Amino acid sequence: MFFAPPERRRSHHPADQCRPESRQHHPDLSRLQGWKSMKAEADLPEGRWDEERRWALRMGLTGADSIEDKSIPTFARGELPHYAGINTFLKAPYTEDATEVGHYDATVLGAPFDGGTTYRPGTRFGPQGVRKISALYTPYNYELGVDLREQMTLCDAGDIFTIPANIEKTFDQISRAVSHVFSSGSLPIIIGGDHSIGFPCVRGIAECTSKKIGIVHFDRHADIQEKDLDERMHTTPWFHSTNLPNVPARNLVQVGIGGWQVPREAVKVARERETNIITMSDMEKMGIDKTAEMALEMAWDGVDMVYMSFDIDSIDCGFVPGTGWPEPGGFLPREALALASKVAAEGICGMELVEVSPPYDTSDITALMGTRVIVDVLGAMVSAGTLGKHKVHIDKPVTIPHGEFDGRRWCNAT
Repeated sequence: MFFAPPERRRSHHPADQCRPESRQHHPDLSRLQGWKSMKAEADLPEGRWDEERRWALRMGLTGADSIEDKSIPTFARGELPHYAGINTFLKAPYTEDATEVGHYDATVLGAPFDGGTTYRPGTRFGPQGVRKISALYTPYNYELGVDLREQMTLCDAGDIFTIPANIEKTFDQISRAVSHVFSSGSLPIIIGGDHSIGFPCVRGIAECTSKKIGIVHFDRHADIQEKDLDERMHTTPWFHSTNLPNVPARNLVQVGIGGWQVPREAVKVARERETNIITMSDMEKMGIDKTAEMALEMAWDGVDMVYMSFDIDSIDCGFVPGTGWPEPGGFLPREALALASKVAAEGICGMELVEVSPPYDTSDITALMGTRVIVDVLGAMVSAGTLGKHKVHIDKPVTIPHGEFDGRRWCNAT
């Protein structure tokens, strides 16, 4: 017996739903995010994309006569093509002159250091790996209806000069760099590196303000021991961060902790300092919205700003194999992105993305995930209107002197 094929000619497009003969058992597509996002794109500005194309022609020369698209230059400049060019994060402008970071809403910094690693090294290559794969992304997110190029300013200040053989001197360098960016009013976005950099990053912000700072920390590991292997390591950043006078331990919220890699030494410190831990099973029971709500309430209780630390190993290692300490049972990617976005939407004073280790990465998928966390955080703040919320609390800005130099590097021009 043969059945007639179902009727597939009737349109479900919202523009056709006003017809009286429309069959009403189909969903109202105008209520779907896909339709709303499609409509919302028309309201986004395009001026900076036009500016970028004009800049590319000025810097890269006009294209060959055979090229029909006259916005294509001879030398690759800017976003396109994604496989070419010298990468910064999202191919944003490189601020070779570090004194110019204050011209931008957010500044990306690399902290290529893995001297705090206690198992697998390689995260010193994390900033390179994240920048390289970030070229796959455009600044526009369809679902959010956000275009970072059009709605904020972003630069890449390059890497901090870390000292491979000396963790304390590296910490001083990182704090100095972060305090410079924060003092300028730009939001510091730090790409590690191992998680030991969490302490100097928070210290760099804390020294620029008299206000109190909370921390939301995504991880599978508590990282709150005083020492590990007799030194400050990537397992110790939150002990030393919460020793800072304006970083209360009770406003440290750690989300995703659990499994077989949380040392009892860390648990003892967390209990003594009355910090807050939300395990992976807690998140599964409460759901993403409630977890984010609780984390925000505890982190923001009585403080003025909140800092975000995102360890890529908080995500199940099946999705992020390229990390220094892989752990099964972590977040699914959608869970991690949703939680980070909800926390960021309230406004943050800085963030770090750590523990991406390219030597162990497969097809760059760990670096790709790290990139996605950062752009989702920025997109959430732009969408919520909270980017720059930290500026009013910069009441002790630092000033770092620069050297004197006239001329141009490796150049014959006068």
